[in-house]
Amino acid sequence: AVIGVPDVEAGELPKAFVVLKPGADATAEDIQEFVAGHVANYKQIRLVEFTDAIPKSASGKILRRQLRD
Repeated sequence: AVIGVPDVEAGELPKAFVVLKPGADATAEDIQEFVAGHVANYKQIRLVEFTDAIPKSASGKILRRQLRD
């Protein structure tokens, strides 16, 4: 999941929350490099946080407000 986080200079920066599959090994730099090859400069991920699970509602939608907190 990706959310915007406040930034003094840019207003908002994209922050990714990543859940790795069991046995997978990736760093924040790996994620940023992958994204850099697929999206425009202004859309590139600036911050990466690894988490065990992404909060979702009963209908399966990502609860972005909980990620911001």
